[in-house]
Amino acid sequence: MSQRFAVIGNPIAHSLSPIIHQCFAKQVNIQLTYEKIKAEDPSFEQIVSDFFAQNGKGLNITLPFKQRAFEMAQQRSFRCKQAGAANTLWMEANQLHADNTDGIGLIRDLSRYISVEGKRVLILGAGGAARGIVYPLLENDPSELIIANRTLTKAEEFQRAFPQTKCVSFNEIKGQFDLVINATSAGLAGEFVALPDECMSAKPFCYDLSYKQHSATAFVQYARELDCDAADGLGMLVEQAAEAFFIWNGIMPETKEVLTFLRA
Repeated sequence: MSQRFAVIGNPIAHSLSPIIHQCFAKQVNIQLTYEKIKAEDPSFEQIVSDFFAQNGKGLNITLPFKQRAFEMAQQRSFRCKQAGAANTLWMEANQLHADNTDGIGLIRDLSRYISVEGKRVLILGAGGAARGIVYPLLENDPSELIIANRTLTKAEEFQRAFPQTKCVSFNEIKGQFDLVINATSAGLAGEFVALPDECMSAKPFCYDLSYKQHSATAFVQYARELDCDAADGLGMLVEQAAEAFFIWNGIMPETKEVLTFLRA
């Protein structure tokens, strides 16, 4: 019998998660359906409850609902608690379980390009996407991890949650960086705020958590115009999906061929 999975977010039309999970299922010979669900702000919790009440097996959560998914869960993994945000939900023993596979997904993909150890790292944005990647980055021993956010209030809130980081507003970004990660949702609207020249002067490796299948995101384009090497988050998307697939099905799928297929 086919098992039902879905991804919930807003916007959601661009999501490649259904294709990725169908590829994984084909690899390991599992029957499943995987749909995209657009949630309006007030109805998110109800949609999640209804999905599992109707025998849904697993949900992925994307922008802007990761912190609300975390709040809903009765059981949370260690890395989910560290992040304070969830991107993977499932029911077990009549309890809603939550995990966050974003961090491990990022590290697996990032390791194809750069080692974090000893690097000065800047994360742009202080929302659920940034929360999911902080501890996995810290575990890889950067020399400094700085989080910059448009509004200082949200940066200060982030600082309280993650005291090992240094949180600033966009206009307080100073110095050179080895790695710059865009964790804002601005790229989905095709926008990006330019950074101070000094920040990009050492030609940092630039990584965008957002992705576009057949063209560069606004942030990747901006970085490349400044002669920086850059990658989007398609590899991270595939890697975090593989980890979620493993949680739900107990089998770790092969990611390389799926990423190659999506890039083709």
